[in-house]
Amino acid sequence: MVPQINYVIRSLKDGKYLVARIPQEQEPKEANYLLVFKVDYEALSYLNTHAQDFRDRLSVESLSPTQLKALLKRWSYQGIGLVEDPLIPNINFLEINSLS
Repeated sequence: MVPQINYVIRSLKDGKYLVARIPQEQEPKEANYLLVFKVDYEALSYLNTHAQDFRDRLSVESLSPTQLKALLKRWSYQGIGLVEDPLIPNINFLEINSLS
């Protein structure tokens, strides 16, 4: 289940969001999942662990469920990757259809 307030990582340079790109067996195109964090400090921890060289070019933003739904549609994401543990990272992938 998606928490009430969601946190995402966004590029300050071009406005793109941090996504997981998963190759598809049936199609030549990759499936893009927006990485979503439950709390802001987990997103910051993810940046400090996995993107130290880029953290000055990235920001953490909060999104309401309504904003998240609109963002998924606008950028044509397959779903979200809910980051359960930012250090490992452990990510739970959810299709758009399974989000309520």
